[in-house]
Amino acid sequence: MTRSTPTTTTVSDVGGFRTPSMLPKPTDPSKTSSWYEALAKAWGQVVDDQAGAIEGLSDRISGGDDKPGTLTLLTAASAKMQFTANSASTSLGSVGNSLETMARKS
Repeated sequence: MTRSTPTTTTVSDVGGFRTPSMLPKPTDPSKTSSWYEALAKAWGQVVDDQAGAIEGLSDRISGGDDKPGTLTLLTAASAKMQFTANSASTSLGSVGNSLETMARKS
């Protein structure tokens, strides 16, 4: 088994920090039936991006870059994925409940 030369490990490997203005926009407004759906698609893209970061780190580790620093980055990326998925679920659930309450009152 040959080991590849490991690349430099940086904090950016964990997944880039996104500000609200960096969140993806719906690709075609005519294909989005509501802003709630657009919100769900944006959260989905953020979660997908974080999953991609985890895959990249996993590939690096399986390719021979199994240093403790890289393993730590994978752990951090996984924790960020859990936080992001929980935030998406909580956000969508709260907005959905609010919309339901508003619909009952009208």
